[in-house]
Amino acid sequence: MLKIQPVGPNTAAEITGVDVKLLDDDGFAPIYNAWLKYGVTVVRDQELKIEDFLQYSRRYGLVVPHPSKSTRHPDFPEITTLGVGKFNADGTFNNAIFKRGAAGFHTDGAYDEVPFKATQLYALAVPSIGGNTHFSNMYQAHDALPDRLKTLLKGRRGAFSYGGRKASQALLNEEDRDWTPAFHDILRVHAETKRTSLYFDPGKILYIEGMEKEQSDDILDELSELMIAPDAGYSHHWRAGDIVIWDNRCMVHKAAGDYPPEQDRIHWRVSIKESADGNRVAA
Repeated sequence: MLKIQPVGPNTAAEITGVDVKLLDDDGFAPIYNAWLKYGVTVVRDQELKIEDFLQYSRRYGLVVPHPSKSTRHPDFPEITTLGVGKFNADGTFNNAIFKRGAAGFHTDGAYDEVPFKATQLYALAVPSIGGNTHFSNMYQAHDALPDRLKTLLKGRRGAFSYGGRKASQALLNEEDRDWTPAFHDILRVHAETKRTSLYFDPGKILYIEGMEKEQSDDILDELSELMIAPDAGYSHHWRAGDIVIWDNRCMVHKAAGDYPPEQDRIHWRVSIKESADGNRVAA
């Protein structure tokens, strides 16, 4: 029997009693609604083939290949395999792969003209300790902003690129590094819930449109300090067979990067956008 249980103070819900391979539209509806409500949902104890994972992911929207080509699945380019390639061919340790996603809280796909609606992971192998994924609620980050900043940022757009102000593009192929910035509202109204969140990624944002560089940099530094609101977080401890999906429109996340490097932490990942007509895609 389907059960939905909140697991964080204001973020995330755990879903049990379901096999996602067998869901029809009526069965999926409460799962989707819980995801909109909590921003992060965890579906436990799933046994999926890669085709099953893709089919389930398409219920949320349009599954698209990630721009980092080096870790795309060779047969299913919409799938990124995370956690492989930690050791180079010569045996040296690849810290960029090991620490992928652990540099700081971020949202996925802000650098895209049509940013990612959701990211979904399926856990294939997990370490004995560490390796959590941390989340924080950006509705609450917005609500906690000083009125001064809300007024200043109203109607303002941020310029986002893959490398951000630090031009960090190690995971992109050379031919993909000439990135034209994408512009998005910093105080962003969610397309479905109609709530306002702080849409902010300190590692991807370049500047605030219409501001002098010094003022823009000062505001971005201040937002970096304010983006994680009190009681807005959830830390997910992975089990093999977990499916976790988060809403990039109102959540930020980061990997812990603290597990023993000789142990495996391997996931399939998909990036999801709205479908062409703005609706979910039927499975």
